[in-house]
Amino acid sequence: MTSAAITLSGDAALLIPITALLPLTAVLLVAQPNPYQTLVLRGILGAVAALIYALLGAADVALTEALVGTLLSTTLYAVALRSSMVLRLALPGGAPPPEKVVRQLRSWLEPLHLRLELLVGPAAADAGLHGLLQPVEGGQEHFQLRLHRPQLLERLEDLPGAADWRADGHSLLLLPPLAPPPPRSGATP
Repeated sequence: MTSAAITLSGDAALLIPITALLPLTAVLLVAQPNPYQTLVLRGILGAVAALIYALLGAADVALTEALVGTLLSTTLYAVALRSSMVLRLALPGGAPPPEKVVRQLRSWLEPLHLRLELLVGPAAADAGLHGLLQPVEGGQEHFQLRLHRPQLLERLEDLPGAADWRADGHSLLLLPPLAPPPPRSGATP
């Protein structure tokens, strides 16, 4: 015996509250500033959509939504978040900064939901770097955070951690732009 699917006319009292979750979750998703909470809300949005499709008897559409729309997109979004929500800084001196400085940087980056990645050695020459963290000449007590992009510098300066960083004797600077490579001989522009 096959059970009948829920119909819009006969079971509206059940469908309307569940369907109301879709726009509510979508509004929460768009308004959420935390990218990791957005990831969770995207999963909830897909699960609610799959539930509605299943209740209306469209099991194939529900399965597609659950597997492709929710699982795949959430996984890809998680991978993108993991790889892009990081501030990569090179340590030109080679020695890692004191733990107090690292903790201060991490708490400063917390409102932007950025992870801190300090790179030493050959990885420090990577093009994906956002800047340098180096001690001020004459000691290991005070550091300069030197960034490549002015937009990132402005975002960091707007955070409360910038005042704390400067109050502890550290500085926040913009690196001069890199010079373009010289043209090859015989090449035409």
